[in-house]
Amino acid sequence: MNPSFLSLQHIIQNRRTTKPPKMNGQSIPDDLIQEILALADWAPTHGHTEPWRFVVYGPEKVKDFCQSHADLFRRHTPEDKTLEVKYEKLLHMGDQASHVIVAYMQRGDLPKIPALEEIAATSCAIQNLLLGATALDIATYWGSGGMAYHPAMKQMLQLREEDVVLGILYLGYADSPGPSGKRTIPLEEKIRWM
Repeated sequence: MNPSFLSLQHIIQNRRTTKPPKMNGQSIPDDLIQEILALADWAPTHGHTEPWRFVVYGPEKVKDFCQSHADLFRRHTPEDKTLEVKYEKLLHMGDQASHVIVAYMQRGDLPKIPALEEIAATSCAIQNLLLGATALDIATYWGSGGMAYHPAMKQMLQLREEDVVLGILYLGYADSPGPSGKRTIPLEEKIRWM
């Protein structure tokens, strides 16, 4: 088998989600973050719109982001008995992470390209980032909770109405590897050969 394929296969099959509290607080050098963002930039893109965008919060700004995210949640969520628990979770979500990256799709100026394709391209860019992080032994978590999809998050980030936040990525190092991978539906059930 081709060594390049085997290497890629290993990276893809070993990518895991690591919840931020399981990260160890060690900082990732910014140049490594830049390298994996450069991999994200090679996602497929219809019409060369390159709609992926990333807002990066480095180690000194992660707590600021988490505070802003938690405050946003508090301001835009009706009071109930779980509000404080969820607020605290968002507030401390990045305590052990090195970087937080908000990934979003910036809608381009080619209306003939469906928004779905721009979202798909941005998702591919995120996957490139996650695979690059895996190759560098960086733990990742692609979060969609809290205010990730709320219009208030777009406002906080100064995005346009047509832009779409696709998630909040937490990156860090972990002391132990992620769990073994699993798939619950056999591959044969997902494929129809014609």
